[in-house]
Amino acid sequence: MKPPSHTQAYAALLVGALAVSTSAVFVKWSQAPSAVIAFYRLFFAVIIMTPFFFRRITELKHISRRDGLFSVCSGVLLAFHFILWFESLDYTSVASSVVLVTLQPLFAFAGGALFFRERLTSGAVGSAVLAIVGSLLISWGDFRISGAALYGDVLALSACAMVTAYWLFGQELRQRLSLMTYTYLVYGISAATLYAYAVLSGFSLTAYPPRDWFCFLGLAIIPTLFGHSVMNWAVKWVSASTVSMAILFEPVGASVLAYWLFGESIRPLQWIGGIFILTGIGLYLWEKNEKGTLTAQEGGRP
Repeated sequence: MKPPSHTQAYAALLVGALAVSTSAVFVKWSQAPSAVIAFYRLFFAVIIMTPFFFRRITELKHISRRDGLFSVCSGVLLAFHFILWFESLDYTSVASSVVLVTLQPLFAFAGGALFFRERLTSGAVGSAVLAIVGSLLISWGDFRISGAALYGDVLALSACAMVTAYWLFGQELRQRLSLMTYTYLVYGISAATLYAYAVLSGFSLTAYPPRDWFCFLGLAIIPTLFGHSVMNWAVKWVSASTVSMAILFEPVGASVLAYWLFGESIRPLQWIGGIFILTGIGLYLWEKNEKGTLTAQEGGRP
């Protein structure tokens, strides 16, 4: 398979980041427990994907035991990422929660260097620091020193660690598994994990108004299929570190949507922070383009 161009790979990351930005809005709209929201998000995504997956079902016969185990780990990590992050939105603002979740480069750079021996240039690290500073500026006026807000912040940061590990597993698995097979397996495992968690927690799976079902379906289609799935396609051709950098677009989109839909104010520091984020991401991707073609980790394999 011919590797995509830089433009195609990075355009996919942009589409994915914009789609993921809607996730917090759907979660805020729903009144269902976090585990139930997360379960239906992935359950509906799996249902939509099933007819397409059957065309590649024979690929399951060739999955190694190691890749099967990695898929299980990836699915469980994704499940608990959603539980922790959705729960954090009950305690802190959209801006604060999303910002903490998108501090993934701190974890991704370390994981990429440790597990994939990725070389981190001073320019890449500097760009990441600039973007992270921007993320902190966005939420500075919204962070509150209180037990509830602090608890929400801890949940969001834990969710960040979970999703970074999920992307690192995905970076490895996508070198051998097709996008459809990988996402179907991981989403299915994650949905099963969330179902078990919801049942064991005693949550109802049916007693919800029409608005909640609209949110469940919206989460499955926009941030999951057009967000996570598009990024799972891209992670074969770019590193998990690059994916994490692109996801830093999310605080900008989520903060704007929260302002329009929920009246959450955007302070001057948050606007400045958005500029920092976009500048950091732009410098990071510009440096990648300056280095030429995509390489084994950054350029993809057949």
